[in-house]
Amino acid sequence: MGVPPIYGLYTCLVPLIIYAFLGSSKLLSIGPVAVTAILVMSGVSQIATPFTQEFINLVVFLGLLIGILQIIMSIFKMGFLVNLISQPVISGFISAAAIIIIISQLSESLGIKIPDYQYTYERLWYVVTHVTSVHLLTFTICSCSVVIMLVLKKWKRSFPNALFVIVLTTIATVVFDLKSYGVSIIGSVPSGLPHFSVPDMSYTSMMLLMPSVLTIIFIGYIGSIGIAKSLEMKNRDHTIRPNQELLALGFAKVIGSFFLAVPSSGSYSRTAINDTAGGKTVIASIVSVVIAIISLLFLTSFFYYIPKAVLAAIILVSVFGLINFSEAKYLLKLRRREFIVMLITFLGTLIFGVEKGIFIGVILSYIFLQYYSSKPHVAELVNIPNTEYYRNINRFPEAEQSSEYLIIRFDDQLYFANTSYFKDSILSHINTRESIPKFLILVTTNIHDIDSTGLHVLEDIHQYLDETNIQLLITGTIGPVRDFLKRSGFTDRLGAEHYFMNIMDAVNFVKNKKNHSTTSYPATQYNKKRSFLD
Repeated sequence: MGVPPIYGLYTCLVPLIIYAFLGSSKLLSIGPVAVTAILVMSGVSQIATPFTQEFINLVVFLGLLIGILQIIMSIFKMGFLVNLISQPVISGFISAAAIIIIISQLSESLGIKIPDYQYTYERLWYVVTHVTSVHLLTFTICSCSVVIMLVLKKWKRSFPNALFVIVLTTIATVVFDLKSYGVSIIGSVPSGLPHFSVPDMSYTSMMLLMPSVLTIIFIGYIGSIGIAKSLEMKNRDHTIRPNQELLALGFAKVIGSFFLAVPSSGSYSRTAINDTAGGKTVIASIVSVVIAIISLLFLTSFFYYIPKAVLAAIILVSVFGLINFSEAKYLLKLRRREFIVMLITFLGTLIFGVEKGIFIGVILSYIFLQYYSSKPHVAELVNIPNTEYYRNINRFPEAEQSSEYLIIRFDDQLYFANTSYFKDSILSHINTRESIPKFLILVTTNIHDIDSTGLHVLEDIHQYLDETNIQLLITGTIGPVRDFLKRSGFTDRLGAEHYFMNIMDAVNFVKNKKNHSTTSYPATQYNKKRSFLD
């Protein structure tokens, strides 16, 4: 994140206490997490130099701004906004962020001083071209730490492998005086609890930080709510309330910022440890806070000789699991366009940075959404022999097709983006028939909304059908759409007797017309059963 390690401990105090009292999850553990860290570093490093006092002040102020906006979003019940970012975008971004984090740790894990390049690929290329400068002892410590943690994790997931490796390498550093051999260590870590401090605030800083604020709000909240909901499904002993989560996370950041806490989010690893260790209530979080307080008061002197290489190893092990190979394979097999979104988000994040990568992914998602929504599924329905069922002719080519009527089902809302396709599809189905049908039965069960453009096109189609002596019949219209058509006057222009509850009623109407019968089954007969229709 670009701040001294002590701020990580500060963030495990006040924010965790606030969340324990306000959050709806019993086990979610919040604090500094890898994805949030890389977002903070990416955004704030463009304004100030990491590890400087100015940088630290901006990071704390960033947490305050994020918290305030999350509280506002909670008050206005805006938790639904996280749904604007699709899962493929999140997966692509997190996978790329994991690689960015891994590359950012190469300096400490290899013992190479890497220049502060703007782009990740520049740092990677520098390492490749300076591989002969690797500090072998530092690399050995990092590699051995990674191997030990992976072995211990496979042996017993609940075993504190990171803590074990830290203790082991710290003892080795002291006993063998590894610092004198060029191994970089943490050094002095201040002791004591964080003091109350008002973050440095200015309008200029706020505007410069706003892109990072908006990005972290969405990504951090999505991660936190996703972790909380996964435990809700697993344990089924509590209910997650999204807007309450926004409120709890917001207050945790706001109050935490006055005690030098950096931006925090839900941590998957710490929450998983909570669950694996048998935690059942928020008391588990309170115990974590007590241990952090003891560490700050009495144990910071022991942090002095911790090798930075082992911290890099812990980060490498933690974030490698964020690279979602399985999701990529799943989407490639199941839905190619979502795989493309994930891949482009991944590449965009790696090449252009985290904020631009997410923006690219979101825009691409909505381009695909609009493209496929502009050409929704349209089916001609036919009667399956000896039944009252009507199904897609492409799936049941042996079914009966009537020369008297044509049944069309449109499977999407009717709005400005797909009205042309809607009109062209209907005209195409009419013109490809051997003989022009006398009735067009429009099945609207899947049309859940119509806008003004859709209404105009519906009126155009009605006029065209009238001119070609084809009667329009409408079936299965849901309540809100029926109300809209009634308010617009279209219902009266078409005639209430041409609306039907289902396809069979419309078909019977056609047959009765053919037999010169006046019997019909219009939807108006059911007006007394309004609640059923709606």
